[in-house]
Amino acid sequence: MTIKAPGGLDNLVLKDAAAPAAPGAGEITVRLHASSLNYHDYRVCAVVGALPDGRIPMADGAGVIEAIGAGVDGFKVGESVVSCFFPDWQTGDDRPCDFSTTPGDGRDGYARESVTLPATWFTHAPAGWSHAEAATITTAGLTAWRALVVDAGIKAGDTVAVLGTGGVSIYALQLAKAMGARVIATSSSDAKLERLRALGADHVINYRTTPEWGAEMRALTDGRGVDIVVEVGGPATLAQSIVAGRPGAHLALIGVLTGRSGEIPTAALMARQQRLQGLIVGSRAHQLDFVRALETLSLRPVIDRSFALADLAEAFRYQESGAHFGKICVTM
Repeated sequence: MTIKAPGGLDNLVLKDAAAPAAPGAGEITVRLHASSLNYHDYRVCAVVGALPDGRIPMADGAGVIEAIGAGVDGFKVGESVVSCFFPDWQTGDDRPCDFSTTPGDGRDGYARESVTLPATWFTHAPAGWSHAEAATITTAGLTAWRALVVDAGIKAGDTVAVLGTGGVSIYALQLAKAMGARVIATSSSDAKLERLRALGADHVINYRTTPEWGAEMRALTDGRGVDIVVEVGGPATLAQSIVAGRPGAHLALIGVLTGRSGEIPTAALMARQQRLQGLIVGSRAHQLDFVRALETLSLRPVIDRSFALADLAEAFRYQESGAHFGKICVTM
């Protein structure tokens, strides 16, 4: 699947392509079986001019190793693997600050059947997971892991606020509960709130009927406030997240669902001595840790629907509708 200039969902084109080259030194060939949709993928595919002509979209890719080049250690033919969002960010603190190296954006992605790429662009998938399940790790799952574990240092007994029912928020709810935390979750849909309860949310809030949901979260914690907020909304929700957080709370700023810029109540943030941490996914080292954790936790991602790759535009339109709960996948 490629995107034809000038871009937009109507210009996603499925076409035949040559098989990838045999793997060279340090490379593996992967037969891809699944990808999953993220807001980032939607933005780069839906916005006219966001991608160059002929770019292959999709940051997430999961499949099976078909061939291995010389000098590759740690992988075997037949093993299931999953891609990395920032393949050049292997470890350490030299963090990317743009998407120039991200598959499906600055370079070709995984909306295709097969690739030959450096082995270090992948990690193993969790044992026993389907390819569709594994494809949710690259972006949504690793973002939730980094927000809660790497940056916030979640511990049993913490209270975590998650906003909405997208892939990152659902993963954050599941991870927080698996680690012994309490979770307060929001949605504008009472039906979705019931599904959040079924996943383990301790309290749920309809943010349309309770627009001052930050104060409600404070009340639900006996006035203390929550320890961690997984902030996926951005400018229109950040003020309420600051109200919701306890003094010294960690606010993980992940999303821009309500806009790319806006006013921040800096005085309130300062007075409550909170930490506002921006983040974009994570490194390969973070992903290796995450996969190891998933193999010990009783957790599987929530997949709302799967589409064939030929129906990628339809999948994005379904994502655009906001009707989904959890992840949307495509299969190859």
